[in-house]
Parts: sequence; structure tokens; C-alpha cells
Amino acid sequence: MPADPLHRAGTPQRSTTSQPPSGSRASAIEVRRSARRRRTVSAYREGDRTVVLIPARMSEAEEQRWVSVMLDKLAAQESRRRAPGDAELAEHAARLSAQYFDDRARPTTVRWVTNQNTRWGSCTPAEGSIRLSHRLKGMPEYVIDYVLLHELAHLLVPGHGPDFWRLLEAYPRTERARGYLEGVVAAERLPHLTDAREQ
Repeated sequence: MPADPLHRAGTPQRSTTSQPPSGSRASAIEVRRSARRRRTVSAYREGDRTVVLIPARMSEAEEQRWVSVMLDKLAAQESRRRAPGDAELAEHAARLSAQYFDDRARPTTVRWVTNQNTRWGSCTPAEGSIRLSHRLKGMPEYVIDYVLLHELAHLLVPGHGPDFWRLLEAYPRTERARGYLEGVVAAERLPHLTDAREQ
């Protein structure tokens, strides 16, 4: 079971401070390593810093990867309450279509649904309807944008052939968003989950 990030058992072996990616809320990232922490990774905000707690045995590469994952998790937490309603979602889809697809993808409806637990989104081109899974509501905005664009692209190209992926190349965060969603699916299959809580 993941340790509560508010319970700091033991003295961290090492702390590092670095600058976060541009656009991050916090001004610095502090990584605290602990020999008592075995598998779990957690993170929380402390003033203008983000503190990431990791096992002492982690490599530098693993540390960098987990810092990125935990920053995304915290950003998702912070945006959860700001998730748009159906009307705002439809307006946002229209803006994305104008920006990336020359306003050619025009859905008739865009809405959240709670019955899609194995798909992030779906589209019915004949009806012009787009549905997004409610599970996306806690994810970073760039991920929601990608899923919206993915479904908007299906209004123009029904399948997943080369023409479809060429459309999505216009969105610069396609690969990052796909990686994020793949990570979520992989994490759901793990016997233990990481814990990201805001202090």
C-alpha cells in the first residue's frame, strides 16, 4: 500500500532541486530519496515547490521519468475541478478543429459519457457525434485535447490509416499524450499504484 506523502518516515538520503518544465505551476522540483521507501513514488506541493518522494535505489533515468509522471498527476488533480461541461467541451472542440483542421471537422454533439471504460473516446461520423470517457476529466488538458482531436479526425477519416495519422501530426503533443494514456493503462494493471496527493 502506498505511503501517505504527508508521512515522511525516515530521513531522505538525498535531495535534488531542479527547474520544472515551462508552464508548470511550481517554480522548483525537489526530489527526496529514502531507503525506507521500497516501491512507491508520491508527490505533493509545498509552497512554490513540488516535492517528489522516491526510493533511494532508483536510477537517475528512473528519477527523471517518475518526476515527469508525478508532475502530470498533480496537474491532473489540480485541473479535475476545472473540467469543462458538455457545452464548453463542444466549444473547445470547435476551436481545436479551427486551429488544427482548418475548421473542416464539425461535430453535431460533443459530450462526456460514463459508459466508456475501455475507450477514451468514440465518434459516430454518420451522426457527427463525439463522446469522451468521464475518466479523462482528471487528466492534463493536452491529453483531453489529443483525444478530442483524435475523434475530430475521425469525422474526416473514418479509419486509422496513414491519412488519419497525418492529420494528427498537426498536433505537436500527440506522442506525449499517447504515451500518457498508455502509462495510465499500464498503471491500472500494476499490483500497486503510485500515490500523488496535494498537500
